[in-house]
Amino acid sequence: MSHIVVIGAGQAGSSLVAKLRNSGFDGDITLIGAETAPPYQRPPLSKAYLLGEMEVERLYLRPESFYAENNITLRLGTYVDAIDTANHQVVIGDEKLPYDQLALTTGSVPRRLPASIGGALEGVHVVRTLDDVDRMAAEFSQGRRVLIIGGGYIGLEAAAVAAKKGLKVTLVEMADRILQRVAAPETSDYFRALHTAHGVDIREGVGLDRLTGDGRVTGAVLSDGTTLEVDFAIVGVGIAPDTALAEAAGLEIDNGIQTDALGRTSDPAIWAAGDCASFPYHGARIRLESVPNAIDQAEIVARNIMGKNVDYIATPWFWSDQYDVKLQIAGLNVGYDNVVTRRDGDDASASFWYFQGDTLLAVDAMNDPRAHMVGKRLLESGKSPDKAIVADSASDLKPLLK
Repeated sequence: MSHIVVIGAGQAGSSLVAKLRNSGFDGDITLIGAETAPPYQRPPLSKAYLLGEMEVERLYLRPESFYAENNITLRLGTYVDAIDTANHQVVIGDEKLPYDQLALTTGSVPRRLPASIGGALEGVHVVRTLDDVDRMAAEFSQGRRVLIIGGGYIGLEAAAVAAKKGLKVTLVEMADRILQRVAAPETSDYFRALHTAHGVDIREGVGLDRLTGDGRVTGAVLSDGTTLEVDFAIVGVGIAPDTALAEAAGLEIDNGIQTDALGRTSDPAIWAAGDCASFPYHGARIRLESVPNAIDQAEIVARNIMGKNVDYIATPWFWSDQYDVKLQIAGLNVGYDNVVTRRDGDDASASFWYFQGDTLLAVDAMNDPRAHMVGKRLLESGKSPDKAIVADSASDLKPLLK
């Protein structure tokens, strides 16, 4: 195993190569990234970085010198054209780079609007890469009008930044409520009230018919016939796993690049981790879009490339920052049938506990790190708390961990 190639220089790719070196791998490592920036954090892009509160260097996961110092060949601005699985080669233009083991950490790509409804107009942005955010940063001037399409976390985070910068913000969500795909009505209600209090015009059950403009977006027609004048638009309608290379190479695809519990794909010499990979979880198959998953899964893959044969057991958790509210999520709420609400004092602090029957599935905690910590530890230990204790804001949650 003399050469390991990793395609995708994001959180998962950077974590994987670092873990290989930290675990004693002394062969050649090549990390290939399509972007020109060294591996960086994505979550702050739509928060602190877009607000101008974080310098670009602080985004970097590790100093660029780390890679050279650890004998990791970092190839940035490099597009991989194909994977030749028969000959164990990565095709980059006319170059054929040999590998003994290959890892795909290609991440995800933002869903874009079709050009037929104005998706290709200038001034229509997505939030995924550093370049994406740098392109839109100049648009955030006080008093300008922005239309945000999509009421998921990316759309809401962008709305929060725009509102804080004094823009006139309209957000449309085609579903009946914001966050409908990922959260209970209670969480939707919390964030709707938060954004409305900051002047965001949220329109639920209303989709986009088309964007209008001659070359550059200047307006929008909504599904209810309403017309808006806008200066720019942000599209936050989700992301899709970047599986193009894997599909072309003949790897099995199932909501992402299909892996086993070790992180190995249908090709025994190829592994996958992060947003692009789906894996076994409690008798089903899931794909997680989160920083903790990218790190943990990548590090397990690194260990397994070295022959450790350790199953990846996910402990899902996520977060979002909007205005002065930090949302922390533990677990997955799929299959919940009841939600217990807990409020600690002021309205800004709350948590919503998802149950299936009496079994705890997940916790959404807003400005309540204790609730998040307790919920996360309960989930990790397979315990479910008494609902009456959870609902009683006067009760101490920590004894639930005993």
